[in-house]
Order: sequence, then C-alpha cells, then structure tokens
Amino acid sequence: MKETIKLISDYDKFKCSPEIVRNIHNIVKKYTGNLDPYKEIKRKNISDAQAIYPLLKQFLSKKEDRLYWTLKIAATGNIIDYAVYHDVNIEKRVMEELKKKFAICDIERLKSDLKSAESLLIIGDNAGETVFDRVLIEDLLHLDITYAVRSEPIINDATIEDARLSGLDCCTRIISTGCNTAGLLLDECSDEFLNIFNSADIVISKGQGNYESLSEQKREIYFLLKAKCPVISMELGVEVNDYVFKWNGHKENRFYN
Repeated sequence: MKETIKLISDYDKFKCSPEIVRNIHNIVKKYTGNLDPYKEIKRKNISDAQAIYPLLKQFLSKKEDRLYWTLKIAATGNIIDYAVYHDVNIEKRVMEELKKKFAICDIERLKSDLKSAESLLIIGDNAGETVFDRVLIEDLLHLDITYAVRSEPIINDATIEDARLSGLDCCTRIISTGCNTAGLLLDECSDEFLNIFNSADIVISKGQGNYESLSEQKREIYFLLKAKCPVISMELGVEVNDYVFKWNGHKENRFYN
C-alpha cells in the first residue's frame, strides 16, 4: 500500500493512466511472486465466451447488416471485464447489451475504407473479449488480418497464449505489441508491431485502455469500446456505458513518428 500510494502521488510523471496501472500491478507481482494474477479468471472468461460463441453466430446469421452487428458483437465482448463486472450471467447480459445501439458509429466511413483495403490490424483488449473479436474477424477473412495483444500478463488483458485459447490462431495472425501496459505505448512497442501499425490499411483499437493511450496519435484509427468511466465518456461526448465506434479522422497524418 505504501509503495502504491507513493507511486500514485507522482502520477504526473507518467504519460497516461495505463502506464500507472502497469507499475501498480508490478508491485503486486513483486510481493506475491505471481506473474499472472488473473490467469484463472482469464481462463474462465474465455471458457464462458466460447460457450456462447454458437449463440453469437446464430444471432449474426439473422442480421442483414453483418458489418454493423459484427462490430456490435465485438464491442459487447468488452463487458467480460473482471475489473468492472463481477459474477455476471454472460448469456443474459450479452443479449441485453446487443440491444443497445452505438452512441457513436462511424460505420459508413469504415464501409468506404473496406472497398479498397487489403490489410487490417486489430489491437485486442481483455482475454474473454477475444472470442467476440473472432466473430468480427471471421466475417472479414478477405483481408490480411493481424491481431495484436500484450507482451506479457497485465490485469485480464489478452496475451498470445490467451488469444490462441480463444481459437484466433485459426483465422488470423497473432502477434505481441511488445508493450506490457493495459493500453498501448507506441514508444515501447516492437518494430514488428510498429511496421504493421504504420502500414495497415485499417486499424481497429479495442477497449478503453487502448483509447486512453492512442487517442492522440497521428494516424487513422477506429476506436471500438464501451465507455466505462465519466472521464472517457465526457471526452467522447457520450454517457457512461455507451458503446462507441469512432474514427479519429486523422487522414492527413497517417503514420506514427
């Protein structure tokens, strides 16, 4: 507690909140000796999500605008977040959440980009959510798709091992970002990831942590998330718990420096 309080008191030396979260969790790892404290929670989240995967595919089969609904399914997977929601009835909660519309939905821009796109980078978020992302990916297999995850365990965010357990290796290439924060600090990412990030025709960033760390970057990014706190919802101009699919509009400055 003392180390954590001292760390938080120096909050202004950090670039963003995901960097603070990493340092706090490193304190936990140091004292517990457990390098993946959320491992069993992640396994359960993935298992729960896989159990309703057939239901998600059945739900999608009845929809006409498949792109809209694959995005909504992928966004809805964000409710499987142990840091926010505990002991939820996954099937019931997912079906309730699927009824909610996006508060912001830049899907027409995405449809336009997809007409000429050849490659897609998806930056993943929590482990259970990867199963929902699989539904989106399986509808975009005409693209060269890369799915990027954390370089090592941090909270319940997905690692390469978690993504493989979700079955994503059967439909996409999985890579590590090279970064181990609960968000994405580009100056800590691997050259492999940065090359793909800079060259991909379309980038979709999942979750609030990635939004916090990437929202000011100088390339086109689509942010797909559920706004879970007042600060982020206020910045986006939506209500807490609203769903957002937002294009950042930085067409003229595509590449990260």
